[in-house]
Amino acid sequence: MLDARRTGNAIADLPKDVRPTTLEEAYFIQDRMALAYDDIGGWKVGAPSADATPMFAPMPLNWMGPSGCELRGITHRMRGLEAEIAFLIGEDLPPREEPYTREEVIAAIESCHPAIEVIESGLIDPLSTDRFTWLADMQIHGGFVFGDGVPNWQSIDFTQENVALAVDGSVRVERTGSNTSGDLLRLLPWLANEGAARTGGLKKGDWITTGSWTGLTQASAGSSVDVTFSTAGRVRLRFA
Repeated sequence: MLDARRTGNAIADLPKDVRPTTLEEAYFIQDRMALAYDDIGGWKVGAPSADATPMFAPMPLNWMGPSGCELRGITHRMRGLEAEIAFLIGEDLPPREEPYTREEVIAAIESCHPAIEVIESGLIDPLSTDRFTWLADMQIHGGFVFGDGVPNWQSIDFTQENVALAVDGSVRVERTGSNTSGDLLRLLPWLANEGAARTGGLKKGDWITTGSWTGLTQASAGSSVDVTFSTAGRVRLRFA
């Protein structure tokens, strides 16, 4: 799978006898793949519904960039896009026996940002494979682009926040209060507590992005992408 990612020669599926069959096995593969990409810059965390247990994956630091950047290379094959809200951690939250409260984790946030997660895979059609297989493939993460910090973000009612995702000037998706996890802030204390054995604890400078607002949209080579939240600002990227 790592070779498929690096060369751009996607595979249909993993060989049957090495496909992960549990979430723990999928996370094991994620972590081994992440070692090949050097430093981890943060984590993607999300949940498919308001009452579902979250899932998370590492985001390599080398795959991150600021709004307006251009993404190049054969690793951008799918050019999938998701509009997201991300947070920059401002102080360490090391593992501890007593769980962090929601208030403690929110107090450790340095800033809130609009973001685009780029979706990529070493699989030809990842969502046609078994769930654990595409989760193993870095949870189909392929890049992270962040916009400017949002002043007074704590006052945003995310249930009423509107977002529009445009490709080459044409709005592809527009939705309101559409984060799949329901209350996206619930993901942060969950990651700080339940994810600590794997993350080693959240650290100052970590980026945490909190799941899709727009579903999966695909772009093409040369496309310009623009995501605008009604309160949380704007973020842009371009594919070479």
